[in-house]
Amino acid sequence: MRVRYASSLRSLVRLAGAAGLAAASLALAPDVYVVQPAHAAEGTATTCNNEATGITLPPGFCATIFADNLGHARQMTVAPDGTLYVNMWSGVYYKTNTPPDGGYLVALKDTNGDGKADTIQHFGETAADGSHGGTGIALYNNAIYAESNDRIMRYALKPGEIAPSGKGEVVVSGMPVTGDHPMHPFLITPQGDLLVDLGSATNACEKQNRTPHSTGNQPCTEKETRAGIWRYDANKTDQKFSPAERYISGLRNGEGIAMDSAGRIFSTQHGRDQLHEDWPDKFTAKQGQELPAEEIVELKKGRDYGWPECYFDETQKKLVLAPEYGGDGKKVGLCAERSAPVAWFPGHWAPNDLVFYEAKSGFPKAYDGAALVAFHGSWNRAPGPQGGYDVVLQPFHNGKASGKYLKFADGFAAGVLEPGGAAFRPSGLAVAPDGALFISDDIHGRIWRVTYQGGNTNAKIAAAAVPPGKTATSSSNELPPEGVHPDAGRQANNALPVPPNSSKQQVALGERVFHGEVGGATCAGCHGSNGSGSGVGADLTTGKWLWSDGSLSGLQKTIEQGVAQPKEHSGVMPPEGGVKLSQEQLLAVTAYVWALGHQQQAH
Repeated sequence: MRVRYASSLRSLVRLAGAAGLAAASLALAPDVYVVQPAHAAEGTATTCNNEATGITLPPGFCATIFADNLGHARQMTVAPDGTLYVNMWSGVYYKTNTPPDGGYLVALKDTNGDGKADTIQHFGETAADGSHGGTGIALYNNAIYAESNDRIMRYALKPGEIAPSGKGEVVVSGMPVTGDHPMHPFLITPQGDLLVDLGSATNACEKQNRTPHSTGNQPCTEKETRAGIWRYDANKTDQKFSPAERYISGLRNGEGIAMDSAGRIFSTQHGRDQLHEDWPDKFTAKQGQELPAEEIVELKKGRDYGWPECYFDETQKKLVLAPEYGGDGKKVGLCAERSAPVAWFPGHWAPNDLVFYEAKSGFPKAYDGAALVAFHGSWNRAPGPQGGYDVVLQPFHNGKASGKYLKFADGFAAGVLEPGGAAFRPSGLAVAPDGALFISDDIHGRIWRVTYQGGNTNAKIAAAAVPPGKTATSSSNELPPEGVHPDAGRQANNALPVPPNSSKQQVALGERVFHGEVGGATCAGCHGSNGSGSGVGADLTTGKWLWSDGSLSGLQKTIEQGVAQPKEHSGVMPPEGGVKLSQEQLLAVTAYVWALGHQQQAH
């Protein structure tokens, strides 16, 4: 259960993942696939209006919009009285960064029982204090613990307070905030162990981050201070980050951390990126889209979960050697000694949070003990269809996956499955004492409250209804070998201006190159299908150029060379979109990017 007060194991929710099991133990973990969803209206209570909330759920489940437009809402925790606490984040990851009034932390309470927060109070550090907010949050010993920049802060709750009124105390400071994964999700155990995730600074500890054919550093000294879980004492203040407190290693980005009722600790893992883009001679575009798997691992002190030398191949069901360290997609080598996951999911879906459903009441009995995972959604499955943007339910038993996963909540993206265009992106999960499930979104700051109103405590686990305009998929069904392109039927944008010495035909070809329909480049995955940008790629439609004067020759040089160290975004741009374009394709996509940047001037 995702309640963050530590009076019992069942009331803890945000623990870091547990040590990976040996590869041999994976025989018990089933192949995962999306269960065929039920019809939306079947068995659903008449009082539900899930369509109005923007998401779909299984039969009998109802959602309300608990709060909206809070900001970039990340992870959450729930107090025994039902008060919900949320941490919010800002920075280059988001296109819009209007700081919230009154602090990045917010307390929300429904005092009249209508499923909506009528009391909303901000607290904690503000932008004026130099804070950018954070991701991690927990409740322990009548205090709110929350990440802020490089620190974990503690705010004591006085009797009767909804939001803490006192000044925060520093529990841990000096944590790294550079590189690809600057966030610090964490969990506090009933014993007061503060388990903090420090994601990797790089994609795969390459000598040149996210650069084609760049080999890995040996040894990977980055692991001394990144890509693992660190353990501190939640009862102490003014602790300083150092390599000495490392609890586990080899976890590239373990954002979702949770404890089950038996006291086992688990974490999600974001798998590495760009197998095909960086190593096109070893991996096909399809392999790059699908590999590696996203994971749930069980955390055990001293274990190494493989990064950066290894990644998990869900087809082979084992850890294999990464190409930066001599791998070819089949070699195992030292990965035989690393800890493998207890459950896995399709590549690049981005598991941002994890909770075990262990409420004493609420959902039907069949849901007890199941893992719920918030998938933020992919950016790098281009030129194939992006994935994630949903909440998945994974049955669990005795610390392992015990059945096939299914989509519990869907429709967040409103049909636009890409970072720059999705309506909402699931970011956090929390379970309340009454069994309600909270889901947060970090685009607009919407929070959903999900309850079961079906009246059947013996109802079986079911999947969410398929959102309008979306087709249910199953990993047991192969996609066409040429891939699926959701934009394939769109018309060329003939309204774009034409660069000097170019033609409408060249711009149209460039548009197809940009979307991966010709040449296989992944431009749209980062920059968005309309070029308006995302958290990892720049907006190309504004006419603002950081690496050239915006001329055709300048843009072509940037596309050819790539951007190894972005100035304003987190995503490294590989040369030529991660592939080798022909001269015709290179000139065409350059013309298209020029046209995107000049369309405002043309109108």
